[in-house]
Amino acid sequence: MPTIDLAQGKVHYTATGMGPPLVLLHANPGDSRDFDAVAPALARSHRVIALDWPGYGASPAPAEPAAVSLRFYHETLVQFLAALQLSKVDLLGNSVGGYVAARYAAEHPDAVGSIVLVAPGGFTPHGPLTRAFCRLQGSRYSLPPRVFASLYLRRRTPVTADMLARAKGPQSAPAPRAINRALWRGFAGADGDLRERAGAIRARALLIFGAFDPAISARKDGRVAATAIPGAETCVMSCGHAPFAEVPAAFVEKVLSFLDAPAQAPSATP
Repeated sequence: MPTIDLAQGKVHYTATGMGPPLVLLHANPGDSRDFDAVAPALARSHRVIALDWPGYGASPAPAEPAAVSLRFYHETLVQFLAALQLSKVDLLGNSVGGYVAARYAAEHPDAVGSIVLVAPGGFTPHGPLTRAFCRLQGSRYSLPPRVFASLYLRRRTPVTADMLARAKGPQSAPAPRAINRALWRGFAGADGDLRERAGAIRARALLIFGAFDPAISARKDGRVAATAIPGAETCVMSCGHAPFAEVPAAFVEKVLSFLDAPAQAPSATP
């Protein structure tokens, strides 16, 4: 598994396939293995690069896990792509990975061709209950990763079984728990709100949500994201928070048809 030394520390990643680069960004908690059910199919037509965020998978935790922020992960992606000399990429991100993908596309519009945002964070229309839940998850009273993952992974497959095992095991260690809580606190603050920034996205965008996802609502968050991102296409699948692991065949079919579709030429002005 290759490693890159960044200012944020060592970042491990996998790279398979040939073709246009497609970077996979996992959730919080999670790691690059969350995409195991779909990566081989995606790699038949793309160079699939899946990283482990600092503190997850094979990437060591930063010196101060509780100080990790959404900006920290965004800067990790900026440096990661620069280190690999990837000037133009497609991004596929889940949850916090979707947040980072959308933020990167908004701040680097010429560097992204397409984005696939899977139950992305950053588009929740906050009220007292959602802010209170973010604060709860950002505290020492947060739901254990295994418990929360068992709620949002609605279909059981070999990959979701492995995800649950990792949530119960290494992702429940002190450093990943501190990172998990820090990122939840980030989503409760102004930096976690992408609704205005997303208007700067120029990449083709596909939004994928799970109909039974208790964490990111297809109806509420999905509607906000579709309105915020210019020209975004939306798809709702019969699953929870991780359609790539829960309904992988349907996920691959939808994603490849989107990525491989020819870009629409801008309409002529009458």
